[in-house]
Amino acid sequence: MLQRFESSLARMARRKWLALLVVGLAPLVLRALLLPWFGEPDPRVHDEFSHLLVADTFAHGRLVNPVHPLWVHFESMHILVRPVYASVFPAAPGLLMAAGQALTGHPWPGVWLAVGLMCAAVCWMLQGWVSPGWALLGGALVAARFGVVGYWMNSYFGGAVAAAAGALVLGALPRVFRRRDWRGAAVLGAGLAILAHSRPYEGALLGVPAVAALIWMLRTRAGRLRVLLPLLLVLGLAGAATLGYVARFSGSPFQMPYSLYRDSATMARHFLWQAPHPEPVYHHAVMRDFYAGWEMGGYNDARSDHASRGVFDKAKSYWRFYLGPFLTLPLVMLPWLWKRRRVRVLLAVGVWFALGLAVEVWHAPHYAAPAMGLAVLLVILALRQLGRTAGAFAVRAVVLAGLLSPVIGGSGMPTGTGDRTRIRKQLKSAGGRHLVLVRYSPSHDVGHEWVYNAADIDHAPVVWAREMDAESNRRLLRYFENRRAWLVEPDATPITLEPYDPSRRPPPPFRFVKLGTEAIAVLRSPDEVRRQVQARAPTGNLSCDQWSYFFTQVTGVGPPDPAQGCFPPGQRGQIVSFEHWFNWLAEQK
Repeated sequence: MLQRFESSLARMARRKWLALLVVGLAPLVLRALLLPWFGEPDPRVHDEFSHLLVADTFAHGRLVNPVHPLWVHFESMHILVRPVYASVFPAAPGLLMAAGQALTGHPWPGVWLAVGLMCAAVCWMLQGWVSPGWALLGGALVAARFGVVGYWMNSYFGGAVAAAAGALVLGALPRVFRRRDWRGAAVLGAGLAILAHSRPYEGALLGVPAVAALIWMLRTRAGRLRVLLPLLLVLGLAGAATLGYVARFSGSPFQMPYSLYRDSATMARHFLWQAPHPEPVYHHAVMRDFYAGWEMGGYNDARSDHASRGVFDKAKSYWRFYLGPFLTLPLVMLPWLWKRRRVRVLLAVGVWFALGLAVEVWHAPHYAAPAMGLAVLLVILALRQLGRTAGAFAVRAVVLAGLLSPVIGGSGMPTGTGDRTRIRKQLKSAGGRHLVLVRYSPSHDVGHEWVYNAADIDHAPVVWAREMDAESNRRLLRYFENRRAWLVEPDATPITLEPYDPSRRPPPPFRFVKLGTEAIAVLRSPDEVRRQVQARAPTGNLSCDQWSYFFTQVTGVGPPDPAQGCFPPGQRGQIVSFEHWFNWLAEQK
């Protein structure tokens, strides 16, 4: 019976387009059947909200969004609010999600479709390297392990798009080598272009050896034009579109949105050898805690004397996700495959790619998505050698274990509605338009962010805004006077929604930002702050804490810590003049 089943699969595998269709549709159908029990996923992590902003921007027919007049209330992680309002992440994952949103009203169908395309692309890639039966097996492994319960299907990180693009690149190469085919060259160009717009750095790690192999192949004249013309045409069109898209962010076609944001809004750098940026002006405590605290902590750990432990953790994370113990077993056959030049080349590319990942500060399985096809190809080549050496039973055992074992560190179906999504749905079902001011506690977890908005903020049913000082909040409420205003405290237990009433529950003092900061109205004019504090405070000299008290009374902004230079060490109660205190205040950041 097993042999009859395998014979049926072999016949289907020989019909290559049918195999691609089955491999691509299988995870889509299975995931669709699970929707009554596991619905569309909720975004939960900063990166997901930023990818969703890309999708919503495209769905509105725009490349970027105009700066909002009250942009400071809407600042958030991985989001540009000036010189345009837009996500800083690459465009390719968002394009598919935008298509899903345009067709169904929801972005997740674009993610769903991307996973099916990824599985089919991996199968197509393998058809260029191995026999149809082995290609079908590899596609089935990918569909089973990553296509239904994996986090690429059940989140908004965009890993499937980069994995599909990497598979297109690897699958085009053997076809170009064998036939000097213009179609293979066009697919290669498309794969490289999609990599540039999904995982640019990691895509380059795969693209550089691919282009090097192509150059080596084109050292002879035979078929050179048939390859170069379509390749250069695709890359030229993609490059022109890229330059135009990038220029919409900063005016420069050579300043990528991600690097623009990292250079202007963050301290930690992406690679281990890069020195940190100076601390920029952070208008919100949560933004400073995230970038100057959490990110810098990870950056310093990665560059510390224990950095080798971090490299090991990265390697373990990638290994667990892409291979795991069962798909690692066939790789013991690599010494038998070493004599084959193409295997040595593939292994060299794998080592090159791994070294490129090792020098990044942060890591997640989807960072390595461009090389998923490479990992699967090596496993299939090793499985084929295992079958020749140990027989079909060994291959069947490994494949069955690989199919049934969960993806360690990468599985996860939607587990229920998050509090933010629950409140958003509650407000939308109530009808009308709403403004939700978000108030965090001092101990807020920076990974639990609520302030993310649609591309068109002013016309969104629900707008999420950061609560600031009293004057800024009044301006926000006046701007959105036709909306019902609410207060939510994500760190409270339980999390509830209540009408926003600052007279009953006044906001806590806003975090101090340097005097003269343009974005904070009550601090914009140091002369006005001076005048108001002098008018409120009693005449005569006071201690630093007393002067700071009156500063908070007139501005609603918390003062910096007076122990940072306002008084001599150990003399906190010392009386100081207003000029001494104010000059100290003006120097603080």
